[in-house]
Amino acid sequence: MPATNILANLFVTIYNTEARRKNECLVYPTSKLGINVLKVLQKDGYIGEFEHIDDKRGGKFKISLLAKITKCGAISPRFKVKKDEYAAWEQQYLPSYDRGMLLVTTNQGVMSHHEAASKDLGGFLIGYVY
Repeated sequence: MPATNILANLFVTIYNTEARRKNECLVYPTSKLGINVLKVLQKDGYIGEFEHIDDKRGGKFKISLLAKITKCGAISPRFKVKKDEYAAWEQQYLPSYDRGMLLVTTNQGVMSHHEAASKDLGGFLIGYVY
C-alpha cells in the first residue's frame, strides 16, 4: 500500500463530497493529526459531528457535512510560519481577508491561524479552508 498523505486525502475527500452535495462522507485511513484538524473545522462550523471508527485497519472518519466548505486543501510542504506572518499566507491561500482560515499546528496543538495569532504563536501551516 502506498504511503498516503492522510491530511491531503482528508481534505480532498471532504471537498469532493461537498461538491456532490452529499451530507456525509467516510475518510480513511485516519491519524491523530486528522482528528485534531477535524476538531478545529468542527469548532469553526465548517463540519458537523464526526466519528472515529476503529476498524483495526487504520480506522475511518464518518463526517457529517454542512455544505459550508467552498474549497479546502492540505498545504505541502508544511511551511514554517512566524506569529507575524499570517497575513502574507492568508493572501496566498484565502480568497479574501475575512474569509476562511489557515490551519496551523503549534506547540499547543492544531488551531486556526486566527487563534494562533491571538495567542502569539507560530507553527507549521498544514491546510486551509474557506
